This record gives sequence, structure tokens and C-alpha cells, in this order.
Amino acid sequence: MKSHILPNIKESLWCVCALIIWLIVTALFIGFRPEHTVMALLIAALFFGNPATRKLTVALIPFFLFGISYDWMNLCPNYKVNPIDTIGLYTAEKSLFGIDTAMFGTLTPNEFFALHTNRVADFLAGVFYLCWVPVPIIFGLWLYFKHRREQYLHFAIVFLLVNLIGFTFYYIHPAAPPWYVALHGFEPILDTPGDVAGLGAFDRMTGWGIFHGLYARNSNIFAALPSLHSAYTLVALIYAVHYRVSRWWTAVLAIITLGIWFTAVYTSHHYIIDVLAGIACALCGYLLMEKLLMRLPAVSSFIRRYTAYIS
Repeated sequence: MKSHILPNIKESLWCVCALIIWLIVTALFIGFRPEHTVMALLIAALFFGNPATRKLTVALIPFFLFGISYDWMNLCPNYKVNPIDTIGLYTAEKSLFGIDTAMFGTLTPNEFFALHTNRVADFLAGVFYLCWVPVPIIFGLWLYFKHRREQYLHFAIVFLLVNLIGFTFYYIHPAAPPWYVALHGFEPILDTPGDVAGLGAFDRMTGWGIFHGLYARNSNIFAALPSLHSAYTLVALIYAVHYRVSRWWTAVLAIITLGIWFTAVYTSHHYIIDVLAGIACALCGYLLMEKLLMRLPAVSSFIRRYTAYIS
């Protein structure tokens, strides 16, 4: 292998040290899983493979940080920081968006949909919810491989920023999802496992068990407000419009975003209030980046150097 293909010593040390710190902290305080090893080996292989894969690895750092920060929230669950909201959010949802029925009185939209399910809606709900992270990442990679590197960075950094805003609010206001109230009432039960709620219909229909596998490993169920599911594809849609990318991308992202918003409520994973808060997170992240941070010389200089490195 030619020496110019390898990263320099400083770059190598940064990569190796970052991976070691991540793996040690995860092993000691979170619990080591096979996917951690796979991810570490993949990152190392891409970083040390050749200049093209190294640039891609560095470009993907915002998404790596998103995954790590999500995992590391288990270091200190949000319900240990502030009281869990179970009844307050439920009452507010019913007051703002309640649906009056002759038989059951006023219901939240989640309760109403639970009584009025539809097989087509059940299937589409599963399809839409499977898009929440993959589609934004695919959109970002599309920008990257189209050599729109600075645009990619803006999107990727805002995606991370929106997550950090949402994660912060999880600690400020821990909140139970609608399915929790439906199953367990208003008393917080800290060891309650995650539940697929309305997404179970998709698993039963397909026999794949995807959502059972995902939600069985959800160690913190009291992170419903804001709904970051509702924010991710919205961030991609905002940047598709901002950078005037192809119309088909804009159309696809718009349909998926609306589908995820509906699914979040239809499957009892989020209240409408949660969805609106997720939308607010996406807009705040975008405005914070484009209207404030990019006006700071240090930030704009960092983006220029970051773009130059991955170009």
C-alpha cells in the first residue's frame, strides 16, 4: 500500500483514540453489544482504507455522533433528572385536540384511532415509520455523492443539532407516550419495557417482527416529547427546498414526512402535541444554524475547512 493512501499520524491518533474512548465508555456504562464491534470495525476500515472512504467517514461524523449520543442517554435516564409527565400531557392533548364521541365521551386522537383501525393504514404506518432515519441519511448521502459537500454538511450538522435539542428537552420534561397511558394508566413504572403499540399490526401482517425487535430494546420509554420521528425527514425536506434539489426528492420527502406525522398519532406512539414539538425542533435547528451560527466567523470558518477536507 502506498504511503500517501494512509492518513497522517495526527489523523490516525484522533480516529483510534475516539474509537477507544467510545468503546470503553459504552462497555463500562451502557453494555457492549455486537453491533458496537461491527460499527467500530467498519469505521476503522473506512477511515484507513483509502482517501475516498476516509473523506466519507469524516463526513458521516454528525450521524455517528447522533447514534452515540442516543445510546449514551442511557448513562443517566431522563426520569432520574425530572418528574415524568403522564397525566398533564394527556389532559392537554384531550383539551386541545379531543374528539367527542357518543359512546365514549371525549377521546384523544390516539384513543379514537385505536378504535378505528384500518389494514391499509396499518401497513402504510409501518412503511412510513421505517423511513424515519434511513431516508434522511440516504438524502444526505445523495447530496454528498452529488458533490454538494457544503450543502451536505449544513444538513448533517442541523440533523445532529435537532437531535441534541430534542434530547435536551427529554431531560427537561420526561413524558410518557400515549400507549403507556393506555396500558398502565398515569402511574410511572420505571422498568416498563418498550411497546410496539399500533405498529404491532404491521409486524403481524408481514410476519417480520421488525418493530418488536426495535422497541423491545428501548430502555427509556419516557422520551415522547418532542417527537423526533416527526423532525428527521422534515429537516431533509427543509434542505431539499432550501437548496432547490430535484422535485422528486422534495415530493418523496413531503409524502414521507406527512406519513410519519400521521403514523406517530395513529399508532399511539405520540400525541399531536409531541408531533408539533418535533416540528418546532426541526425549524429551530434550521434557523439556529442558518440564521445565527453561520453568521459567526468561527462557525463559517469551521464549515469551510470541513468542506475542504471532505471535498
